[in-house]
Amino acid sequence: MIRRAGPGAVHLPDSARDLVKILVAGPFGVGKTTLIDSVSEIRPLHTEEQLTEASAQVDDLDGVREKSTTTVAVDFGRISLPDGVVLYLFGTPGQERFRALWDDIAYGALGALVLVDSRRIDASFDVLGLMEESGLPYAVAFNAFPDSPRHHTDAQLRAALDLDPTTPMVTCDARDAGSSLDALLALVHHLIDRDPSEHR
Repeated sequence: MIRRAGPGAVHLPDSARDLVKILVAGPFGVGKTTLIDSVSEIRPLHTEEQLTEASAQVDDLDGVREKSTTTVAVDFGRISLPDGVVLYLFGTPGQERFRALWDDIAYGALGALVLVDSRRIDASFDVLGLMEESGLPYAVAFNAFPDSPRHHTDAQLRAALDLDPTTPMVTCDARDAGSSLDALLALVHHLIDRDPSEHR
């Protein structure tokens, strides 16, 4: 069973051995900030600003009309896992206009958890394309919104995203710490399976 440090934790535990940088990526409004909030053992860092009428002219708000803020640089959180593994979580902005930040934020990352909204799957294509171009290993997590469609099979979702058969694909609720942690663990196991020698 995973036991996280309490919300007041600041310092790394003495058992910390492997420090791993992980990206939390996905389109605008998919739940990246929420997921980091739900699992972080430290107070998360956010760079959120209010959406304005000016930004509405350049950001696609289709399907996320209720959203009032947006990440303009990075979200940051931390979670300690068993065996001395510590994940540093970096949430990336979801809009195309922040793509210039991608290389800087992705530098040194071992992998990424890509959040997808099944109500607007096509919004994820650009982010998945970035993953493929960068060669960064990733897992896909469908964030379960209350009105997400439930009739798609895993095979249909995998086909819609054109995912490699080895790419992990899970469903999570970004608001729930346990569910979000399970999604992150799917990525961690994927990274270990890809190169077991790095984790001996």
